Amino acid sequence: MIKALLFAASIALPALSPAQSSDSIKVVLLGSGAGPPVNLQQYGASTLIEAGGERFLFDCGRGATFRLVEAGVPIGSISRLFLTHLHSDHVVQIPDLFLTGWAGARRTVPFEVWGPDGTRSMMDHIQQAFAFDIHIRRDVDEKLAGRGIEVVAHDIKEGIVFDEHGVKITAFLVDHGVVKPAVGYRLDYGGHSVALSGDTRVSENLIRFAQGVDVLIHEGIDPEFTRNRPDHPRPEAIDAIIAHHTTAEQAGEVFTRVKPRLAVYSHAPNIESMISKTRKTYSGPLEGPEDLLTIVIGEKIEVRHYSRSPAK
Repeated sequence: MIKALLFAASIALPALSPAQSSDSIKVVLLGSGAGPPVNLQQYGASTLIEAGGERFLFDCGRGATFRLVEAGVPIGSISRLFLTHLHSDHVVQIPDLFLTGWAGARRTVPFEVWGPDGTRSMMDHIQQAFAFDIHIRRDVDEKLAGRGIEVVAHDIKEGIVFDEHGVKITAFLVDHGVVKPAVGYRLDYGGHSVALSGDTRVSENLIRFAQGVDVLIHEGIDPEFTRNRPDHPRPEAIDAIIAHHTTAEQAGEVFTRVKPRLAVYSHAPNIESMISKTRKTYSGPLEGPEDLLTIVIGEKIEVRHYSRSPAK
């Protein structure tokens, strides 16, 4: 995989150093994979952003809690979750984060979730599904703090959805075909910024909202790779999937128009063709999709690649 022009030596997690200055933003791609199939190299879509002394999680795909532990982040410290849309591969790990962050990691503040229409209903039903567990642990057995299992859910529209501690998070509509509504997010803090596309085909609205960001994290699809998926969907289903995502060449055009200091793929296959095809339309700094890739955004942009220690 071709690496970005700005990079640092690979390190092993969880020994992640903190952001280098008080106005820095730290981004960790917990899961960079796409779609329902299980992928042990790329877990489901989920991105952690730290800014202003706060932690924010964007999407909660398969394996998010495992990657948090690998990154040295206490699960109970995650109480703010932002969803781009309600496809299962973006939300399937929510019950684990919600329940284990409370029962296993002693979260004592409410679990707050922002997302498009349907988010509040989904969170209500998750609480109903696990009502027995919640009741036993809160009221009968461990007597855990009730406040830590409360939920505050927001069905959001386009615009500023969070503005505290110097951190501003703006949601913007993207174009995920028939999957509506779907949103991306932009986080601004200390004069620095990062935007996340969520799932989308080429979106003029994203290009407008992402202008001036330091880092743009964008989805991508390789049609040939997708047609050879191990679950072998019907050809017409594959055509539909490709139609509401962004090819590498198209993503390169988006990067060229937005001009971020660093472009990053997530929710994309970690294959060489994603980079080589992107280079047909984009020549700037670029990182491929990689679980636990860590980016520190400050005066400079530092990229750290996760290195797993060999088994003993």
